[in-house]
Amino acid sequence: MSARRSLSLHLVATAVALALLAPLGARAAGAPAIAQFDAAFANVHDYTMTVKSHEFNGSQTQDRVYHYKFMKPHFEKIAIVSGPGSGGGAVWNGGSQVSGHQGGMLSFIHLTIGLHDSRATSLLGYTMIDGLMQSVVDKYREVPGQLSQQGGPVVDGVGTDVVTLKPSNPAADHNINRWVLYLSKTTHFPIRQIGYDGNTIVIDQWYSNIKTNVGLTKSDFPF
Repeated sequence: MSARRSLSLHLVATAVALALLAPLGARAAGAPAIAQFDAAFANVHDYTMTVKSHEFNGSQTQDRVYHYKFMKPHFEKIAIVSGPGSGGGAVWNGGSQVSGHQGGMLSFIHLTIGLHDSRATSLLGYTMIDGLMQSVVDKYREVPGQLSQQGGPVVDGVGTDVVTLKPSNPAADHNINRWVLYLSKTTHFPIRQIGYDGNTIVIDQWYSNIKTNVGLTKSDFPF
């Protein structure tokens, strides 16, 4: 191979590599609040939180309040505090299954089922892992699309940063073409997340009572 052809191929390969890396750099630069979350979360061993969730799917709606417990690297427990399935809950210890029970009269029956089983997911099919605050933020890092950040409103006395994601393929996720995440300027943790199909709110989640490093152990996650 001639030196000129070799140099030409090298320049082409370099250009392609730079083209692939550019969107990643642009995304990272467009949302420094995500990097701030990462830095804050690096110091978290475990946490508990409350999530108030509203989901809309066709003619159906689901309003629930969840209580979450999480311990690194992959221990999670949720309880449905109010709404459909109230009294139910589940534990995930990594892998593709969850252990739990439904609410009401069936609460004494414990089952081990698949993570994506309809009995273990929300109205829109989201799993208990999707509700973790690190999973919420990961979406803005990982889903292809246009990412931006701007200063947000004061929420319950706390200033916020607002990160917006416009997915490249809304059809892959209930036609949600805009995700909006409010992050605390103080803790850098999520406060609220809204998913839109056009101007219609498909999902609306509020995160509160986030307490970190509370001393959870494996015994808090009986599978």
